[in-house]
Formats: sequence, C-alpha cells, structure tokens
Amino acid sequence: RIRTFMTPTSTLLLAFSLSSDAFAASVSKGACVRRLRFMVALQTGLLFGLVEATTPIIGWLLGTSAYDTIAHWDHWIIFFLLLALGGKMIHGGLAPAPKDCASCDCGTTSDRTRWWLIIATAITTSLDAMAVGVGLAFMNANIWVTALAIGGATTLMATLGMLLGRRLGKTVGPRAEILGGLVLIAIGATTLYHHLLA
Repeated sequence: RIRTFMTPTSTLLLAFSLSSDAFAASVSKGACVRRLRFMVALQTGLLFGLVEATTPIIGWLLGTSAYDTIAHWDHWIIFFLLLALGGKMIHGGLAPAPKDCASCDCGTTSDRTRWWLIIATAITTSLDAMAVGVGLAFMNANIWVTALAIGGATTLMATLGMLLGRRLGKTVGPRAEILGGLVLIAIGATTLYHHLLA
C-alpha cells in the first residue's frame, strides 16, 4: 500500500471537510424553522452524523475487495476521487441559492420537523463520504477511527448549522461547502505528491 499521510490532523481535516455539505444543508433547514429547540437540532445532528459515519465504512469495504486488482493505480484513484468530489462541492457552493424560503426544501412544517425528509437529506449528503471510503481502502488509514471522526464532526457541524441557521441565513453554508471542497482536493493532491515523490 502507498505511504500514507493520514495523521490525526489530516483525519480531522478530512472529517470536517466532509461535514461541510451536511452543515450547508442544516443551515438551510435551520433558517426555515421559526422556533428551533436545542433537542431538535441535536437529534438532527446525530442523524446526520450516524449516516455520515456509516457510509465511508461501506465504501471502504467495497474498495478493499477490489484492492488487489487496482493496487498499481491506487494513488491516481484517490486523487481523481477527491478531485471530483471537491469540484462537486465547490460547484454546489457556487450555485445560486433560492431567493425565498418557500421555494427551498426546508424539511420543516412550522415548528415540526419532517424527519423522513431529513433522513433523505442525510443520505444524499453522505454519498461523498462513501466515495472517500473507497479511497481510504488504498491507504494505511484506520477506517474505524476515521469514520468515528467523520461522524463526530458531522454531528457537531449539523447541530451548529441548525442552531445558527436563523442568524446565518443561507449564505454561510455554501461558503463552508466551498472550503470543504478545497480541502478534499488538497488531500488528494498531497496523496499523489507523496506517492510520486516516493
């Protein structure tokens, strides 16, 4: 396997970059809730975190099963996966936001949260983590520690996003997504650099 750079700092950067799309989604939802209770925000964050922690493990299992077949190109796979995911997040962050709350998918009705819609949103925002899990299969990274870090960071960021949504509006979320995309691209480029240098 390739010589990895997944230090604790790199793991935290990866975790918080992957949580940026959940943060953006929760900011959007929090902006549409009139009177948000802390327990509702925490439950939302835990739901996002649980899903986000599970999907990279699924991706890691898929990548591990194919490792022997594509081991010679592992560094390029990691680079292009993170490049594509980072570019997707940056593109999403630069996309114009809806001008009014009525036209957006808030996931709330008055003060009552529609949990089924939040679950669907959590699954959608976690697909990037599944793809990253595939890349982690080609690295000397502890998937359990990494998944726990991703889940914890997502729980924290999604809870904060819900709580701060009314004050932040919908402009901060996309900016966080852009930053997360840039971090993913940087991680992919660093992986490729370390492999080629070796």
